[in-house]
Amino acid sequence: MTELEQKIEMANLGRSLFERGYTVGGAGNLSVRLDESRILVTPTGSSLGRLQAERLSVLDLAGNLLSGDKPSKESVFHLEIYRKNPECNAIVHLHSTYLTALSCLENLNTENAIQAFTPYYVMRVGALPVIPYYCPGDINIARELGNRALSGKAFLLANHGVVVTGKDLVDAVDNAEELEETAKLYFILQGQNIRYLTKNEIKDLENRGK
Repeated sequence: MTELEQKIEMANLGRSLFERGYTVGGAGNLSVRLDESRILVTPTGSSLGRLQAERLSVLDLAGNLLSGDKPSKESVFHLEIYRKNPECNAIVHLHSTYLTALSCLENLNTENAIQAFTPYYVMRVGALPVIPYYCPGDINIARELGNRALSGKAFLLANHGVVVTGKDLVDAVDNAEELEETAKLYFILQGQNIRYLTKNEIKDLENRGK
């Protein structure tokens, strides 16, 4: 895809997420790797429902603004993931309702906040480790995510929201949508006897994805 096509796709996908209630106001941000040395990221304070292709921020991997508006303050953790994981080509950060609610619960398993009960969660995400709470924009979020960048596709930021990666922006959005649906089911099933997937069932799903 050309740079312009990437910008148009980001604006369209952002609008889709906004219109379907995955984000509100100016919350959340998106990014995509344009090439080996540049990324495209949503501007600071921008609503995902009202992105303008020509105003999207283009940064080099050192964080220097090359074109467009001032980037989101959270572009720092996007950049750190790209630097640490060359296989990551897109990132979606949302404050979606059910995942944010999950992020506010105490005593979550920090290695995996949602025990697998559907195959789609395993195939799309695998596990959901929890990053300790830091103020939005804190450099420690980038440090924590950078340290884990090679170990997973999605990360729950305590009392904040979720960070989801993908092979491209469509893949990252699909992963985020599946994860939000899993969190919704998690809350619907509270108080019920849940049949969790067994270790062998999870292993089989992981092997099918290789």
